[in-house]
Amino acid sequence: MSMPGGGRGSGHAVTTGARRAAREIAETIIIAVILAFIVRWFVVETFVVIGPSMEPTLNDMERLFVNKLVYRLHDPERGDIIVFAYPRDPSRDFIKRVIGVPGETVELRDGRIFVDDKFIPERVVVFPDHQSTYGPVEVPAGHVFVLGDNRRNSEDSRYFGFVPFGNIRGKALLMYWPLRRFGLPQ
Repeated sequence: MSMPGGGRGSGHAVTTGARRAAREIAETIIIAVILAFIVRWFVVETFVVIGPSMEPTLNDMERLFVNKLVYRLHDPERGDIIVFAYPRDPSRDFIKRVIGVPGETVELRDGRIFVDDKFIPERVVVFPDHQSTYGPVEVPAGHVFVLGDNRRNSEDSRYFGFVPFGNIRGKALLMYWPLRRFGLPQ
């Protein structure tokens, strides 16, 4: 006696097809989780800006993606905005702008930045601290000198010293929240 819909064995084909589809879905999910893990740990991570030290460039509670791979390819450069483990408490992350790189001499005179005795004009509008005088100090090998853009309200290399390359988590890549501020940090 034949069964409607194709006779014997048609139920077996449906079961085999369902198993195959379930297996493909499971494999896809596993691969996606593994790729997400790799990206999160080695390529890009999200960070939340805490505090006003980088205003007006980055504001409190803004969210951004940080490129964790870039400094495996080359050293930080002056002007980069970096996320790093705070040297005095590595469980906390800070975000600041690189001002001096290894071998350079950094000095602040009346709030103006000098590197190797040359005035460095700022690329962004900052809240300067016109009273600030610091240095000169030479940035040691394997370290950077960092400042917040809001000089009057920033705990930075003037207070905690140089940031070792090993503490750097990555370079600020893209602001994504709030949406009205979506874009590249300057």
